[in-house]
Amino acid sequence: MFEQIFKNVDDVLWKDPGCSSELDYVEQTSWILFLKYIDDLEKEKQISAQLSGKTYTGIISPEFQWGVWAVPKGADGRLDHNKALIGDDLTDFVNHKLFPYFKKFKVDAENADTIEYKIGEIFSELRNRIQIGYNLREVINLIDGLRFGSNAEKHEMSHLYESKIQNMGNAGRNGGEYYTPRPLIKSIVKVVEPAIGNTIYDGAVGSAGFLCEAFEYLKTSKNLTTKDAQILQTNTFYGKEKKSLAYIIGIMNLIFHGVGSPNIIHTNTLAENISDIQEKDRYDIVLTNPPFGGKERSEVQQNFPIKTGETAFLFLQHYIKILKAGGKAGIVIKNTFLSNTDNASVSLRKHLLDNCNLHTVLDLPGGTFLGAGVKTVVLFFDKGVATRKIWYYQLNLDRNLGKTNPLNENDLADFVSLQKTKADSANSWTVNVGDVNVETFDLSVKNPNKKEEAALREPQEILDEIAMLDEESEGILTNIRRLL
Repeated sequence: MFEQIFKNVDDVLWKDPGCSSELDYVEQTSWILFLKYIDDLEKEKQISAQLSGKTYTGIISPEFQWGVWAVPKGADGRLDHNKALIGDDLTDFVNHKLFPYFKKFKVDAENADTIEYKIGEIFSELRNRIQIGYNLREVINLIDGLRFGSNAEKHEMSHLYESKIQNMGNAGRNGGEYYTPRPLIKSIVKVVEPAIGNTIYDGAVGSAGFLCEAFEYLKTSKNLTTKDAQILQTNTFYGKEKKSLAYIIGIMNLIFHGVGSPNIIHTNTLAENISDIQEKDRYDIVLTNPPFGGKERSEVQQNFPIKTGETAFLFLQHYIKILKAGGKAGIVIKNTFLSNTDNASVSLRKHLLDNCNLHTVLDLPGGTFLGAGVKTVVLFFDKGVATRKIWYYQLNLDRNLGKTNPLNENDLADFVSLQKTKADSANSWTVNVGDVNVETFDLSVKNPNKKEEAALREPQEILDEIAMLDEESEGILTNIRRLL
């Protein structure tokens, strides 16, 4: 039933001139879903308070409650068409009263951890794009048919929402920005093995896939006590996200998975000088797929000891710094990180090997990220002990990956099993760091069990390195000009 409602909502939005892409569909569905969720949450709290003989005061003024402005109903439980706003009256109310009202929640909230703050943040970062009031009325009526009460309903909702995020990612060239394949995330979580009581962090949270899968993993890792459940809700999952739409989607995704008030901050992680990170700011576990291919400005690069324009390499420095001693990480990154010859890449590899135990590298095939042709690896490391040996696993599949043939958990089962013992196989081998070139620190994936074909690099890898070297040269020339 829920799936049909989502489909019908998309059909309505497709007809509206204000919504032109899958990104718009997800954004507009999200804010309406969020208000419906808040209404159901308020009802739950009110019932719980009544059962314990207490009084609950709602956080939303009567005029802006779902049952008043969105779906006023008569005694028969049906929509009261005499009270329900339609057409321009509805869009005027939403644009000029509803959004400004919820936007103020951010200012009035006690702190950023509250649901009130999340409401304010979300409505500060988006706007209603549905231009035709009759379309908006139709979408609201459809979403009113959704329920968030039972665990089964939340599970179905999370599954459907994930599907929308995946479709959004597939719709453009920036697929990896919004959607990391869930079989890959699940496998990364299994290898890192978080435990109840760990703090788990993603500084490029996106749609919060890593945090959601870590939550699902921990929920079933043991029989949870009341204290365990409370820890998972409030003191386990943390994230930062720069982009408004991704921030909203991440919040919603965590809520649908069962994390009621996610600790996600809307900020640019890279704007923080990593020398300011203190022990109290650190986390036990990092799980992430930072954006790659971006070019950061020189003022952002000043926040890092190793200067580079490559966004992912700055994020990697941030993650190493923000991990606690003994902390564990599973990080997706471009495979060119292992072999680039520019000074920043060489210095960063040395920094990683000196300060962390890079114990595992998973080499992924092209096509793993739908809509993004770049090849990637996953780095697994623990902070605090220098690397002695690196175990590599090259995922070789007997098919090409694509939209009709995506990565699945069975594809990664052998890797997950073998990494426990770091055993050698046709697809896995171990490299002693003592054998690594101390000038280049080249960590390229070179399977000794596989007959190498012509050692040709991907054209995009070459272009990326040329761009990076050009940028580095420009920086040197700029400094020389300043001295002259």
